[in-house]
Amino acid sequence: MIKTWILYIVLLSLFPVLIFSQQQPSLLASKKDSLIPGMSTSISFALENTSAENKIYDLSVSASSSFLSPILEKAEFKIAAHEKTVFIVPIRIAAEAAQGVYSIILQGKDRDNGTKFTQTLKVIISGNRKLTLTPLNSPEFIRAGETIHASFLLKNSGNVTEKLVLESKNAVVNHEASITLAPNESKVINISKATLAELGQNEFQNLNLSAYSQDNPKENQIAYVTVKIISVKPVENDIYHRLPVSASLAFIGMKNMGIYDNGFQGEIYGKGTLDKENKNQIEFHAVTANPVEFSSFTQYEEYFINYKRNNFFVHLGDKTYSASYLTEFARYGRGAEIRYDFKKFSVGGFYNRPRFFRDIKDEFNVYSTYKVGKESEITAGYLHKTPEKGEMNFGNIRLDSEAHLPYTAGKFKISKNIVLSGEASYSKTELLEGTAYMAQAQATFDRFNGYLMYMRASPKFAGYFTNTSTFNGNLQYKLSKKISVFGNYIRDAKNFQRDTLFYAAPYRDFLQYGIQYKYIKSGMLTLYNGFQKYQDRLEPKQFDYYEKYFKVSIDQQIGMFQVNLQGQFGKTNNYLSGFNGNSSFYTTNISFEKFKTSFNIYASYAITSRYQMQNDKQLYYGARLFSRFSDKTSLSIFYQNNYMPEEYFRDRNLFEVLLHQQLFPGSELDVSGRYSLQRGELGNKDFIFSLRYTLRLNMPVQKIAEYTSLSGNISNLGVKKTEGIRLMMGNHLSVTDKDGNYVFKNIVPGEYFLEIDRSTADINDITNVSFPAHLNLINKENTFNFGLTEASTIKGNIELSEHDDKGQPSFIQYQTITDKKKKQSIIVEVTNGEQTYRKAVLIGENFDFTYLRPGDWKIKLYRNGLDKRYKIATDSFQYNIKPAETQNVSIHIVKQQSEIKYQQEMIKVGYNEIKKKK
Repeated sequence: MIKTWILYIVLLSLFPVLIFSQQQPSLLASKKDSLIPGMSTSISFALENTSAENKIYDLSVSASSSFLSPILEKAEFKIAAHEKTVFIVPIRIAAEAAQGVYSIILQGKDRDNGTKFTQTLKVIISGNRKLTLTPLNSPEFIRAGETIHASFLLKNSGNVTEKLVLESKNAVVNHEASITLAPNESKVINISKATLAELGQNEFQNLNLSAYSQDNPKENQIAYVTVKIISVKPVENDIYHRLPVSASLAFIGMKNMGIYDNGFQGEIYGKGTLDKENKNQIEFHAVTANPVEFSSFTQYEEYFINYKRNNFFVHLGDKTYSASYLTEFARYGRGAEIRYDFKKFSVGGFYNRPRFFRDIKDEFNVYSTYKVGKESEITAGYLHKTPEKGEMNFGNIRLDSEAHLPYTAGKFKISKNIVLSGEASYSKTELLEGTAYMAQAQATFDRFNGYLMYMRASPKFAGYFTNTSTFNGNLQYKLSKKISVFGNYIRDAKNFQRDTLFYAAPYRDFLQYGIQYKYIKSGMLTLYNGFQKYQDRLEPKQFDYYEKYFKVSIDQQIGMFQVNLQGQFGKTNNYLSGFNGNSSFYTTNISFEKFKTSFNIYASYAITSRYQMQNDKQLYYGARLFSRFSDKTSLSIFYQNNYMPEEYFRDRNLFEVLLHQQLFPGSELDVSGRYSLQRGELGNKDFIFSLRYTLRLNMPVQKIAEYTSLSGNISNLGVKKTEGIRLMMGNHLSVTDKDGNYVFKNIVPGEYFLEIDRSTADINDITNVSFPAHLNLINKENTFNFGLTEASTIKGNIELSEHDDKGQPSFIQYQTITDKKKKQSIIVEVTNGEQTYRKAVLIGENFDFTYLRPGDWKIKLYRNGLDKRYKIATDSFQYNIKPAETQNVSIHIVKQQSEIKYQQEMIKVGYNEIKKKK
């Protein structure tokens, strides 16, 4: 003890002191900081007797809060004449002490003359933030359609009051979104989640709860629970591997240019694998001839099948065949394609007879690709074209012989941000030779994105492009989180060999640049400037103009409405009509969703000089409605009064109604009707309607398993009966006979959960093994036996015992736990190694755990922030509980005693004052 006092003195001699004079002693002290709740420390006072007499003081010490308790509350203090010494006060800081400034008060009285003094020393208790979030209770299993209920214990073990936000990403928090926890306070937080009764198979659900302080959101406490969901309507496992196939029959009618046609069209489509290992992939499609004229809203006659296994791919039938961008970019036809991939090397080719380009009789392509790196490759190939009737019309040239087109292409990832690619090709016929090349670059950075592409084909090049060039590019740079600048340029190719099935879009020469400002999270302003040149490719031309313009666009979320407003103002040179004028557009788009229905409303007003008349006024408006009444029924309605002439190259809807209805699983009905403008038409409307029935099948292609069975016996371990017990396993049911035997037949192999219907047994009957029982049925015959016994119970209470030894001195004024016991709790956990149950039980309350399986159970007690001045007398119990037995447990919380021993003599710490010589 003497060594301890010397250590105190040495450490505390660094504290500043105040001097007591003879008439009014003063305290030498300063702030003491970085004190931690739950610790014991000492506060020192420096005293000086400046008189020529020895002094004796009666000292008493107190604190401004009961959380700070002086261990030595009273003492007699002697100090010699002209002596300096230190008076040390040991104090204990309660674990519940909150962050803040406290006072230690020293009072003294001179025994000789009765002079009194009172001095205060400020001490600072530092903040200690500590949150814990612990799963408390959750079910191990529940049946699909039931609600998962889980609880968590949120504890503030620090000394700072916390304002906490509660969140769950996949469940509902059954509590206020924000709560306040005082130091050492805890709360039980409950969450819940409803499960779908239609769950097709057993699955695990992970539920989470997070809690974080509003002042410090980065320190997030997250806890999880996992619950097994048992399907009550499981999709039965299949002993066959099946291929998804859909078959449909449609009746189509169309009034085209005043002439009405109708008829039936059939379709079969399948895509999947032929084996359970998913190695043999297959896809096929067959559509019979269209009874009406083909459009974007009806299907064209098509037949194909393709097959892929590991590195081998083959296609037979119709598709869009592509050799390379320069030689044959896209050509729909009937033929065959094959490809084989080695580790770094690929070879392939195709044969194609175009169906919508009569100048080409057929074409043949071979190629090989070598992978230079993970995302870099080089391709070399050869394309051969045979003209129809000895010649091909390629724009302004005619090919009088077969065309040979070797080509090479490459793609190189220079870095993680930059990709370069390009192609070069050469063409040769008996009389003509030509070349073409293409280069493109793409860059992606955090603040900058860009893409550039340039292509050039010579006048006698016999590929997809001839005597033309094109340039495309777009750039975007983020100046800040809210401001971006951008620009894009498009110059279309003029001569290319597009399939006659489609019209080519108008020729464009287009430049646009601007700035985008996100003024709020839900609002954005964009300013554009640039020029555009549009030229009709058909004769007679409907438009040919050059226009400089400025455009303003505002996107704003207002409540449930998403609003887009645009205004465009331009100067137009009309080359077709020979006049110049202004072109202005004012456009509004409003979209919102309500009652499971999405709405979109569009309106545009234009005063334009682009077409036949100067200052021509045009009004466009329309709306779209899509409603999903249920998972089986949906309705779509669309209307637009007209379209701009630049959109003539495609089919355009004027009015459309689509109704989809699922009649029963795998059976669907679709009804549609529409008025439309076909490609190339500007005013003649056509009407198309369709009634389609679709049947979705899963065709068996491979038998992958044999049926199995499960049988067993329920033994009687002291219950009234084992006859008539109903067992459930997936979609299968079984009832025990008089001897407790049961059997399940014709079961598909797989994983199952065997359940018992408790309503068919007595209320207190319980299985002797964990239920639901997880079974893996893989053998032809399987056996599972178990027994029924009577459930047991554990009951108990928590008692507070305060056994103070009156013979021992006590130097601390305790906060009695009796006053706080309603806020004090411990965690009681019972476990048998397979099941674990927990409860947070308040001091003085009773608890119970019912419907427990007989056997060895261990009871474990956790403090849960119990006041450190108290302890759990015994924190674990072990019991072997018999059937139908109720085990009573008494848990004692006792007060821990502090023992203070005096040393035999007082220790004085003094120091001499050095006086300067005169």
